[in-house]
Amino acid sequence: MHTVEDVLNALDEITGGRVIHSLSEVDKQEHPFVIRKSSNIPGKDIIETPGLVYGDKKREVKKIAVTMTMTEGSIELAGATGVDAIVAHHPIAEAANSGGVTLKNYLGLYNISAFELHEAFHGLHPGISFLHGHEVYRTDISYGGLEGNVLFVGKTLPGVKTLSDILNRLDLFMGLEEENNLLFLEKEIRKNASMTETSVVTRGRILRGEADNPVNNIIHIFPHTGFTPEHLRQVAKEHPEADTVLASISRVYDGHELIRTAEELNLNFVVGNCHVLEILENGLPLAYALDMLLPGVEVVVFRERVTSLPARAVGTPQMMEYAEQMASKYLVKKKVAELS
Repeated sequence: MHTVEDVLNALDEITGGRVIHSLSEVDKQEHPFVIRKSSNIPGKDIIETPGLVYGDKKREVKKIAVTMTMTEGSIELAGATGVDAIVAHHPIAEAANSGGVTLKNYLGLYNISAFELHEAFHGLHPGISFLHGHEVYRTDISYGGLEGNVLFVGKTLPGVKTLSDILNRLDLFMGLEEENNLLFLEKEIRKNASMTETSVVTRGRILRGEADNPVNNIIHIFPHTGFTPEHLRQVAKEHPEADTVLASISRVYDGHELIRTAEELNLNFVVGNCHVLEILENGLPLAYALDMLLPGVEVVVFRERVTSLPARAVGTPQMMEYAEQMASKYLVKKKVAELS
């Protein structure tokens, strides 16, 4: 029999001792991976607490779900499929990750324990660089003194010689042909050609350079962590051998100042996997590790899929009529009266 405490110990082993075992470690704020995240938006900051967020350590665990971000969808799926514990990569916040209600009420209802890791998991394996076609020879998880500002510098792997080789490699590993086929079928079923899906619409692409441009040394950045043009200039100075900037998890779009800085430095610029694919990059190795350390416990992966449809193309004809009635009768009735 395995317990919640066994899961905590397994996460501690996986992270090399980075999880917390007592809430007193949160209060002291001396633990290197107990990190406050804040944009200074009132009431919206959070403290990452790698380890057990909610649950009884002595409770038995037969089934674990690994996910990127815990949501009400995760909790409902867990409750319906006999999951005892959710291990989320991203930090868990009261209400924000539990459908707007308190965590204890929702998780307690289904007897689900919850864990988080995030920064405590970053940098533990070279998988993200491997998937993008390079071997890291420098890693910094707080570049420029900014906590969580991850930087990799790497040398391309055998067989990765051009920018197109990076993109072809990602398409193969991520199964983007399958995602395209799935989206095609869903468009047919829903009879809506404008429908799209995150992993398809955000697939890797070249923002500066040509497909056949050679690539040897890569500066691998994650723009959402706070990486700036000044950071890029500095790392290019530290690594004059670099020829390519690769942005993944988050990305930048045409006109962004990081692209202009890459042009200034005569560097190629490629965007790789988007954040939604981190469930494969980080989530899947974590799930395999838990499966190895907790024999007899079933480990599943909750993979989120987000699609986009025009508002008036969502749902059955009955739901469309329902939405129209609720909106016009109760939500915008004053405005409708004025127009009539």
